[in-house]
Amino acid sequence: MAIADTLSRDGGNFSATDDSRRYDLDWLRVIAFGLLIFYHVGMFYVSWGWHVKSVYAGTTGEPLMLLVNPWRLALLFFISGVAIRFASDKARSKRRFAASRLFRLGLPIFAGMIVIVTPQAYFQLRYSGEIEPGYFSFWADYLKLEQTFSITTPTWNHLWYVVYLLAYILLLTPLLPLMRRFAEGMGGDFVAKALGGPVRLLLFVPIAFLAYEFFLEPYFPTTHDLMNDWANHAHRFTIFLLGYFAAKNGRFWLSVDRALPWAVGLVIIIGGGRLILRATDWDLYISILGSPFGVMVIALYAWSFIAALLGIGQRYLNRPSRALTYLTGAVFCYYILHQTIIVAVGYYLTQLQLGVLPEFLLVTAVTVLGCGVGYELFRHIPILRLFLGIKTAPQEKMLRGSEVAAPA
Repeated sequence: MAIADTLSRDGGNFSATDDSRRYDLDWLRVIAFGLLIFYHVGMFYVSWGWHVKSVYAGTTGEPLMLLVNPWRLALLFFISGVAIRFASDKARSKRRFAASRLFRLGLPIFAGMIVIVTPQAYFQLRYSGEIEPGYFSFWADYLKLEQTFSITTPTWNHLWYVVYLLAYILLLTPLLPLMRRFAEGMGGDFVAKALGGPVRLLLFVPIAFLAYEFFLEPYFPTTHDLMNDWANHAHRFTIFLLGYFAAKNGRFWLSVDRALPWAVGLVIIIGGGRLILRATDWDLYISILGSPFGVMVIALYAWSFIAALLGIGQRYLNRPSRALTYLTGAVFCYYILHQTIIVAVGYYLTQLQLGVLPEFLLVTAVTVLGCGVGYELFRHIPILRLFLGIKTAPQEKMLRGSEVAAPA
């Protein structure tokens, strides 16, 4: 049954103690992480800077990457905000809640920086010609904190999402009782009124992000450095908070459902128009993209895509399945492992010069297979399961609503 149908009958409100699982957000989390894996495979082939590059790197795949780039991580932070609302509402105490998140997210960060991400730095420095072969001698230098390389070591690389998420959770934990009361009172009313209806939902949310683009981004370019990444923090923290306050707001989800045709239309018009203009008039494309108008259009596109996915999810994906049960348990482990596999496999395969299509298919296949084998291996070893972000034992069922849709 669609969420919107239920809301129409009960007046558009979720109970603050609603224990039903949001399977649609589980699916969207799986989809978002899956796209992230393929996006990072794509980064091996585009002209933009990355850790290592294929000998076939060029601009061919960039249009598809540009369709995904504006919203892929924002969706994850939104879903994480929803998850924190459900989880914190059920927490016995603020201290236990903070401790559980430190345990669940902190251990993968620690293992990632010390072990899992290390090969990415090694192959990046090998690719740039900065170091000689010898992984274990490099690893010893990597752990010294002396900063003898051209990149920061140790590093968290793609795990910055987990680092930022944990930081936001710990920052907000002392305020959670106040935030819950605010969400159930004035805050919920504000979200319902400000974002009630398709037009307001689609047009009002991008305003804050436009302000960040115009007033913060020129001075604080994205670095993924926790202490010096203020524009990125503003973007990610805001969409995280929106997820928190919207999580149980029935009128927000009704607006999402009603906005679905409009959101899909905007995605098609803006996304398609961008691709056509990029292919037919490069100079005009660049001039528009760098203008205030272009910034506004991309912000509207990004939020419209997220709203469309949320609407499609609650209409068509809010149902359990065995595949979802498996993927929900596996996808965070896949996320932790995938970029190291891509970098290592890509570094060696591209030297064989097999051709762009065979190489791409092999890099993709080995990455997915490696993530799958890693998950199947690590989930049966309790101590390793903790460090790979695997929450449940293989025989356990999916957790209830308090654990909805995020590694949070």
